[in-house]
Amino acid sequence: MNPTIDLLNAHRSIRKFTKQPLAEGLLETLCTAAQSAATSSFLQGCTVIRVTDEESRKTLARCAGGQAYVETAAEFLVLCADLKRAGNYCEKYGKPFEGDFTEQFIIATVDVALFAQNLVIAAESVGLGICYIGGLRNNPQEVAELLALPKGVYPVFGLCLGYPDQNPEVKPRLPLPVVLKQERYNEDGDADAIADYDERIREYYATRTGGGHGISWSEQVATLLSEKSRPHMRDFLAGQGFLFK
Repeated sequence: MNPTIDLLNAHRSIRKFTKQPLAEGLLETLCTAAQSAATSSFLQGCTVIRVTDEESRKTLARCAGGQAYVETAAEFLVLCADLKRAGNYCEKYGKPFEGDFTEQFIIATVDVALFAQNLVIAAESVGLGICYIGGLRNNPQEVAELLALPKGVYPVFGLCLGYPDQNPEVKPRLPLPVVLKQERYNEDGDADAIADYDERIREYYATRTGGGHGISWSEQVATLLSEKSRPHMRDFLAGQGFLFK
């Protein structure tokens, strides 16, 4: 349709990277493009920590569940929701800091996601591959201590960047009518569409390079939502000053 839409439709997660480094200044160019993303109330609540130290990379890979590409990617970034930076100025203007409200947590977290997606699109447009690393939230306290994150800041996810050393298939997404609704939420036709989609996902996992677990999308997400998911996050976030008023 056009190069931008084609690029978006071709997105894959890359988990094998060449040893080629990014050209000098390219990371800064990508982050500048990321800063142009929308930001709620002009908060600009994203802080990015670039990690190059080998031992720190090893620690972060372990914290993320042993994801080796955290160590091997040309660049590894930790994207953090940051209310501290803006909160620093409450005292200057004689205003109380109320950064522990749920809404403020949401807007900072959304800012990170928007920033990251701009960064990813920019990176893919110049031939880089990426992989989001949500696994950092397996051990958020250790990550926070390693990166010296103060109260008001938490790691949302990591991001691997580098030149791809693999060419994986594009994973099919849900049929558009399941996602795009008219006027009101409804589930008309969703069950049949998802049943067909489940078969496509089984085929995808069965035929992709390296094989896969072979289960359907519906079984995969049902398992996800039926299990405890990082129950430590609530206490960790409270310790970082996010009290959810």
